[in-house]
Parts: sequence; structure tokens; C-alpha cells
Amino acid sequence: MESVKTKEGLDKNNKYDRQLRLWGDHGQTALETARVCLINATATGTEILKNLILPGIGSFTVVDGNKVQGEDVGNNFFLTKESIGQSRAKFATELLSELNNDVSGDFVEETPENLLENNKDFFKQFTIVIATNLCERTLLRLGQCLWSSSIPLLVCRCYGFIGYMRLVVREHTVVESHPDSSFEDLRLDRPFPGLVEYLDSINMDTMSKKEHSHTPWLVVLYKHLQAWKQQHGGDMPRVYKEKNQLKELIKQGIRTNEDGIQEEEENFDEAVKAVNSALTPTRIPSHVDQLFNYPECVNLHTESSNFWVLVRAVKDFVENEGQGALPVRGSIPDMTADSERYIALQRVYHDKADRDTAIVSQRCHDLLHSIGRDEPLSISAKHRAKPFHGGSISEHEIKTFCKNAAFLRLIRCRSLQEEYCMESGKIRDMVQHMDDEECDDVVYYVLLRAVDRFYEKYNTYPGWFANQVEADVGKLKSCLTKLCQDWGVTCNIKDDFVHEICRYGASELHTVSAFIGGSAAQEAIKVITHQFIPFNNTFIYNAMKQTSVTVEL
Repeated sequence: MESVKTKEGLDKNNKYDRQLRLWGDHGQTALETARVCLINATATGTEILKNLILPGIGSFTVVDGNKVQGEDVGNNFFLTKESIGQSRAKFATELLSELNNDVSGDFVEETPENLLENNKDFFKQFTIVIATNLCERTLLRLGQCLWSSSIPLLVCRCYGFIGYMRLVVREHTVVESHPDSSFEDLRLDRPFPGLVEYLDSINMDTMSKKEHSHTPWLVVLYKHLQAWKQQHGGDMPRVYKEKNQLKELIKQGIRTNEDGIQEEEENFDEAVKAVNSALTPTRIPSHVDQLFNYPECVNLHTESSNFWVLVRAVKDFVENEGQGALPVRGSIPDMTADSERYIALQRVYHDKADRDTAIVSQRCHDLLHSIGRDEPLSISAKHRAKPFHGGSISEHEIKTFCKNAAFLRLIRCRSLQEEYCMESGKIRDMVQHMDDEECDDVVYYVLLRAVDRFYEKYNTYPGWFANQVEADVGKLKSCLTKLCQDWGVTCNIKDDFVHEICRYGASELHTVSAFIGGSAAQEAIKVITHQFIPFNNTFIYNAMKQTSVTVEL
């Protein structure tokens, strides 16, 4: 029986190898326990689900009360000609389920309007709800229902050549944000005792030629930094000129051969290149410092999530043992060096990181005890990636938090109700975006809102009937004017844009749906795994120009 489990584990590791490299075992576990709800099996909706099923979400449920129409078959790969007249939810679920045997699929042949009216708690069982092509009235009701339960909502829409996404989440915390670029946490500006002891124990003057050229560049930089500081009253090089002086000092340390020509020592070249980045002052990033001042961090209580308890523990560490600095990250970059000294240097940072983590861990457990949350953690909750309320916090989670303390992120979106009742300040910002040539795609947000007004008034979309396109242009302009009046602003939108929207006739092009489907699935995975930073909060894609814009509304 054990060998079978091992074999299954190996098969799963091979199957999901590439994504495991992105978000790790704990991220994959969060994905495999996620329950996703898709509202409306449109071309966009099925493309989103496809890109969630393939990496292995736990389960999905399709909510759709519509029957398959001819136009559905023309743009949706998960519907066939034989499915016309049948339940769109049922047929799409059957074909989507064939993509991955690890994922279970279900469907509900009912409109979201009926569910919200008769069983609104239905939507509260999911990890995330993805809604496609909902009318404004239903969308607002759904948004309010999910907002009150802190369940993320991802709104997606494809309208002709325009793609639209809106993330609605009350509070989304990210520990492993995976920044594209960041400075290494080397602490050369304020070396800790263990690092000083190790570096001072190395005498480069007595080294052989091979040892000299295979000493980690961090050691080389430290040695010459100390010499530079002795010449400058103990100060660190700060400005460009001073750093160049340090670089020249390092170059002078390269050994020469019998002919007086400098040897090729790659480790010294690496030390010169690392001067600017390695000597970056150790400080608390502004976005982390802001977290320390949030009421959720200062005023913990029994219902506080693990994230806020850990933020408070790190804050207390910074103000005491850390002496104004975050826990040491514990990693060092690759270097030209022999294995023995590189591993020894690596161990110095690892040991310091372990000691800092142990202190944070103790502070964390003391905080849990103070708020009455020190009961044992259940086995099933040990590797949760989403915020957890209740129980203790695993050492693995504490270690991960300390390692990524400099990269913590907090996303708080506005609710749909706040957006749709925008105060003048937000509206002015939006109009300002429209006037910016680089953000002129925001005009399509206004037009889509006008389209919703059109639907509410006429129960159809502008240009839905080909022979009424020109007549609908005037009606859409009227809706647009009324919308701007309600906002109290003047939006000078060219007639060309209005005509364009009417010509779309609410069509859903598969190429645009495929693009939005991939983008939306990516954002959903960020929300589910609590890794990487999702957008905040509105994304608009213009397929005609191959441009996009993200705005906070």
C-alpha cells in the first residue's frame, strides 16, 4: 500500500512539475483544496475554467440556467453542435471534466438570479466565485452577498474586441509575493555578530593563489569595505563617487603574476559589480512599515488571522531583538567560490535566520496565548495557504513568513457597491485616466457601464439585431449622457467609440475570450494560493491595439 502511495506521489509531482516550481507544495495543496464556482458557461467562462482545471483545482461548479444556442457553438470549444438546445451548464461541465481526472466537476441548471433569491448561501461555500456576462443588477446583488462573507469575486467580460476583469476582495494578504527583483539581504551595512566573527576569521593575505581566486565575493567586498571605512572615519560609502573609490580599492586587491600583470580573479570582478546592490542600506520597506501601523496588527483579537498575528510578532521583533531590522532572510546569491567556504558562509546566514525565526516564533505563540488562540493546530490545517482563524500557527508557516517579511503585501479592493456609487474624487481620477493617451482604454469602462444602462432600459444589448445598429447608436449615446450626468462629470467620448460598441452587438470573440481566460485564471490562482500579487482592481484589454490598462476604481 505504501509503494502505491509513493508511486501516486511521484506521478503527481511529474504531472504538476512546472507549477510546483512556481508555488511549491503548499501552493499546490491550496489549489487542490479550492472550490471554484463559475457563473455562466460562456466562451470566456469555459476558457477560465480550462486554465484552472489543468493545474489541478480541487473542484468546480458551473451555475448556468441557459440552453446552448447556435452562437454558443460558434465561439465555445467546450460546446458542440449536438449540444444545441441542451443545458449549457451540463454539457460544458462534462467536456471540461475530461481535462483532468484529479478535478471533480458539478453543475447547477439554474440562473444566478434565482439562486440569489432563494438560496444566496449557496455561493458562500466556494473559495472564489467567477462571474461572466452578468447584468448590472445581478452583479451588484452577488457582489454584496460575497463581500459580506469575505469571499473573493472575479468579474470577467468579453465584449467584441474588449476584455474586462474586476477583482472584488475585501482583504487579500500575500506572504510569498515573488518580486521580480529585490536586493539580497546581506547586512553588510550592519553585520550581525556571527557574520563579523566568520569574516574576521578569514585571512586573505596568507591564501594560496587558488584559494584567493575562489574566496566568495562577499568576503572580498567585506574585507575591502573595512579598509575603506578605516580611511573614512568608519562611514559607509554612500554616494556614487565614494562607491567608485571602493571599487578601485577592490581592483587593487587582485593579485599580480611574476610579470606584474593582474591575474584573472572572477570573484573580485563579482565583488566590484556587487558594490551598489550589496551595500544597499538595511531598512524596513514602506509597505511593510504601513502594515505595522494597521489597526489589525496593533489590536489583535481571537478572530485575528494568522497573517496579522505574524505581522505583529515581526513588528515586536523589529522593535526589540531586531533593533530596527526584519528577521534575516537566510539566503545568499550564487558566487564563484569553492564549496567548503561557500557552504560555511551560507551556514552563517542560515543560522542567523533560524535564530531570528525562533524569536519570532516565541513571540507569535505568546501573542496567541494572550488572545486565547493557543490550542493545538489540527493536522488538516497545518499547511493552509489562506488566512486561518483559530488554533496555533505551524513552524513552517512562521519560517516562511520570516523569510518573506520584506515582501509582504496587502490588497484591499473597493466593493462593487462603492464603485457603482463612486464619489466625485474617484470619478475625476477616472476621467483623468481617459485623458491620458497611455490609458485611453479606460474609455471602454465607461462605455461598458453605458451598455449596462442600455440593457436595463431595453432588455437587450446595443447592436444585438444587425438591422438596428444605427438606431441603437442614438440610444446608447443617450444612456452614456445620462450616466455622466449621474456622475456629475462631462465625458467627451468620440462617436467612433460608440459606433464601435454598437457594431460589436455583445458578441464574444473566442480569441479575446482565450486571452481573458488565461489572464483571469492566473489572477484566480494568485488569490487561491496567496502567492504573487493580484491586480487591484480593474483590468481592461483592447484587442484591436493589443494594449491593456489596470486602474483602481
